[in-house]
Amino acid sequence: MPILGLGHDVVDVKAFAEQLNAPGEGARRLFSARELRQAVMRGRAKNDGEAVHLAARWAGKEAVLKAWCEALGDRPAPYTLDDFPWTSIEILDDSHGRPQVAVPDAVRAVLESSVLSLDGVGGGPGRRRALIWHISLSHDGPIASAVAMLESR
Repeated sequence: MPILGLGHDVVDVKAFAEQLNAPGEGARRLFSARELRQAVMRGRAKNDGEAVHLAARWAGKEAVLKAWCEALGDRPAPYTLDDFPWTSIEILDDSHGRPQVAVPDAVRAVLESSVLSLDGVGGGPGRRRALIWHISLSHDGPIASAVAMLESR
């Protein structure tokens, strides 16, 4: 189970909240409806508002991007920052409240094909290996943070 990439990101919660509340779509357009809904529910349950939870999810998305870029190495990236599928890379809580990385099949296929090959990292001739994401989110006071790890199984 080789680790292919590791990513970390921190977000200033106050500055991020200002971006969320900016006129127009602002930073909200970078989240899926499910992420927005979970952040509102979590903010209500913890009585600390949605901004801190969205900031942590944003840090998670950035950490995922950084881990994937590390895994790419010298290979060409199929996405640029301008067309990266931000809303498709979801940071969602499972039924126990643990964060998970959720990626739709079409995006998963692009990510896997950019990192895995039929030889080398992919598991040897004719064998495909799956990408497994691990993520941890945290926030304390004015800072939200996330670490993401990409592993091949």
